[in-house]
Order: sequence, then structure tokens, then C-alpha cells
Amino acid sequence: MSVDTPHWVHDAVFYQIFPDRFARSERVPKPGSLEPWDAPPTTHGFKGGDLLGIVDRLDDLVDLGITALYLNPIFSSAANHRYHTDDYEHVDPLLGGDAALRALLDACHERAMKVILDGVFNHSGRGWLPFHHVMENGMSSPYRDWFYLDPNRLDQGRALQAYPSEELVAEMRRMASTESLASGLASERMLGYRSWWDLPALPKINVDHPPARAHLLDIAQRWLRFGADGWRLDVPAEVDQAFWREFRQRCREVDPDTYLVGEIWQVRPDWTSEGLFGALMNYPLTEALIGYCGGASIDWGLVAGQDQYRETIRMLDGPAFGSELERLMAAYDADVVRAQLNLLDSHDTPRFVTMCGGDIAAHRMATLVQMTLPGAPCVYYGDEIGMEGGPDPDCRRSFPADPATWDNERRAFIKGAIALRNAHPVLRHGKFDVLAAGGSAVAYSRHDESESFVIALNNGAQEASLAIDVAAVQDRPLQPVEWGGWPDGERGRVERSENGLSLHVPARGSLLLRQPPDRSPAPAPYVRLR
Repeated sequence: MSVDTPHWVHDAVFYQIFPDRFARSERVPKPGSLEPWDAPPTTHGFKGGDLLGIVDRLDDLVDLGITALYLNPIFSSAANHRYHTDDYEHVDPLLGGDAALRALLDACHERAMKVILDGVFNHSGRGWLPFHHVMENGMSSPYRDWFYLDPNRLDQGRALQAYPSEELVAEMRRMASTESLASGLASERMLGYRSWWDLPALPKINVDHPPARAHLLDIAQRWLRFGADGWRLDVPAEVDQAFWREFRQRCREVDPDTYLVGEIWQVRPDWTSEGLFGALMNYPLTEALIGYCGGASIDWGLVAGQDQYRETIRMLDGPAFGSELERLMAAYDADVVRAQLNLLDSHDTPRFVTMCGGDIAAHRMATLVQMTLPGAPCVYYGDEIGMEGGPDPDCRRSFPADPATWDNERRAFIKGAIALRNAHPVLRHGKFDVLAAGGSAVAYSRHDESESFVIALNNGAQEASLAIDVAAVQDRPLQPVEWGGWPDGERGRVERSENGLSLHVPARGSLLLRQPPDRSPAPAPYVRLR
């Protein structure tokens, strides 16, 4: 069934920002002392990044080629990541409040940049007024049906245990494990309310209760009217799809071009069926890129420690990677494929380069794939200047304030890859085909009626060769493409024969070829884009 996705997303290059860690502005007053900006991040510490700090850095992002921002949660919260929402109706004062969001949206839209917000509608924080009201008033609270409560506890006048001792939390965990309880049921029994994954700080919202549902849907519309261009939706699988169909309908009433992208970690086309999301966070692509581009450099100890990756990441050779790309392209409607959020890492994962043992070549290869596939690429803040980071909270380090610490060659490479994507519509809208694969190498094409690109990759330690049938490439000159930041030692070769092409791809490297339109003059052997 055809899915209607906003077409602006097909051309977008996103940049994900964790607001507390990106940039701090002196124009946003802080109520007290903060963690030192350059100190290692902690689970509960605040660095003081804010939305006006983002405004101050927008021109750097425009220079990089970014056309859209994805912001982690910005609403009032007692957590630095702000997934514990205390007030859906106002931006956190530590980030500059509503006025700072107004300034950011205006500054982005002046630069033709879109902005999507992170929506957390499955659970709230303990400080959300409806939950606090229940804590204070028990069964007398008109908000009691907004949550999943233990009626026996409330009937007996016993208070909710919203701030349990460590011993009680440990006992709750044992109950959940011993009795194989579904998520939240142990907390409902022992704390008096159901919480997401039995985390006491995250009371689960009863979205089936009409007043609670209406309030959340009003919030969705409120911030779109304020100027946001879409929502990234947190843990949507924890909520019935009927809610999300209504959510989409209400959002489209405000703006038919609203982008809704769901945090679904698996290949799940049912979440993009008619009336649901326009796209998903494409973590299966992330896993394939780690498995192929990481190659022998993958940090398997780090993989083993990640619940989301332990069972899904495996080392891939060229044919296996090509097959995985074909599988991901075929799994969804073509419009959804062009709208998928294609990411290498995020606030929920170790940094890509860290997963790959610090291998910069792996990151370059993955970036090239990311920028030449259908879908909306998303750069996690700091990846472009060489930031590393292990599991949370280490993947949420502060963006280095001193440019002398930046990896400018990495930035030049990523900037060049984005510029190539932005300059050639075929890389955003053209057809995708795997041309050849063997051993450590794979080659695929992006093509339309007038222009073609061939992207060849080699994750092996030695140069690899691939033969491409002449029928796959039209009889026009092929132009190797490079740009600033491309390592001098990673230049491949192309040989033409009567049967087609022989591509010689450097070890741990790539070869990018462009077949320009017929009207183009014969190219020089190499074109450097800077």
C-alpha cells in the first residue's frame, strides 16, 4: 500500500543534537554550578548546553551541508536527556525556555533548515503534574486514570512508592525476573503504579484514557503550530498503533508535510503502513554498516555489552552486505525508503567509530554509503570532527569547544560527501542496484535516465577487484570522484574491457565513479571537490 511521506525529507540531511552537550550560550542564565564542559559525562550531570547555543552554531552546520535538525527532548525535565518529561507545554528553562525555541526555529527556517522534536508519549517523569497530583491525592485525584495504578493500594490509603529504596528496586527486579512479568507489572505490584521497564522515574501513561489521550494529541499539535516540522517518536511500540494513527491524523491537520519517524529498531514495515509513520530510525542499516565497514576492526567486546546489538551485528563480506542492502530496500514502500532516517549512531548507542575500534577508514566507508543510499542521512553531533564514545553516558560527551582538537580531515570528508549528495538528485531519488559482489568487495549504483554513480567498497586488508558487466554501465566515460579529506592512499583504478569494467578498490577503502549526462564534456581523470 502506498505511503504518503513528506517529500522534503527525501532531500534532507539531518544532524542530531543532544541539547545539554552541544553548545552553551551566555544568553541563557543558569541557576547554579554545572559539570565542567570538558569533563567525562556522568549519568545525572548537567553540562548546560542550550538552544541559543545551537543558534550560535547554525552557520557551521549550514557550511557542513546540514538541512534539518533532530533535537533530543527539550521539554522541562529533571533529567539531562529529558526523556523524563515534567511539563510537555514548556521548553526547559535550562535550555532557554519557549523563547529560545522560538529563536532557534526562526533562525533555522531563515536558513531553509527543518527541525523535528523528540516526543515521549509512552511515559512521563515523576514531576509531571498529573502524576504528582495522584501522588498527593491518591484515589481522590481526577488524574488517577491517566496512569496504570494498583487500586488496592490506593483503596487502602497507601502512598505510591515513587522514590523506592535500592533494596526495594532490587526486590522488584527479582520479582520481574523470577515470575517472567511483562514490562511494568512488577512496579505496579510493588510501587503502586506501572512504570516503563519497571523504572520508577518513568510512570507509564494510559493513552487509552480519553482526557490523557486528548492532552497528548493537543501537545503534538501545539508544537507543530509553534513551528516544529515533525516528531521523532520515542519507544512507539510500547503504545497501541491506534493511538499513533490518530496522532498522525492530528499532526497532518496542522501540517500535511509533518515528518513522523518512529524509534523502531527492527525491520518492521507494518509501522509504516497507511496512517502510521512516514519512516523509522534505520538501525538495521546501522548494524549492517558496522558489520561490513567495521570488518576486522569491530570491537566485539563492546558489541557483546550492547543489548540492542548483541544478537544483530555480525561480520559481513561483500556479498552478504550487498544482500542486506537489497533486503532493506525491498522491505518498505519506495517513498518510505527515501524517508528512512539513516544513522550511524545516536544517543542510545556507542559512537560508530568506537564500535569499529577507532578505525577511521570504517567511518569514511560508512559515511560514503550513508550519503549515497536512498533515505535521509543523519549525522550524530560531533561525528564530523572525530568524537568518540562508548555506551551511555560516554556517547553523550560535550562537543569540544576548542577547534584545535577537531579532526578537520574527517570534517572535510563528511562535508564533501554531503555536498556530493546535495548536488546530485540521482543520489537522493535515483534507482538502487547492487552491481557486483565478491570476497571483501561490493559495488552498487544509483542511476536515473541521465546520470549514474557507481560506488565500490572493500572492507579487506588487500586491494580487491570486481568485474561489472557492460550492460550495467552505459557506454559513456566514468569519472572517479574525490574531494577534500579523501586519503591520498585510497585511490582505486578502473579498467575497461569489451565485457565491461574491472574495478580495483583499495584496501579498507572505496572507489566512487560518476557517469555524467551525455551533454557533459569529457572529465579529467580525477575531480576534487572542495
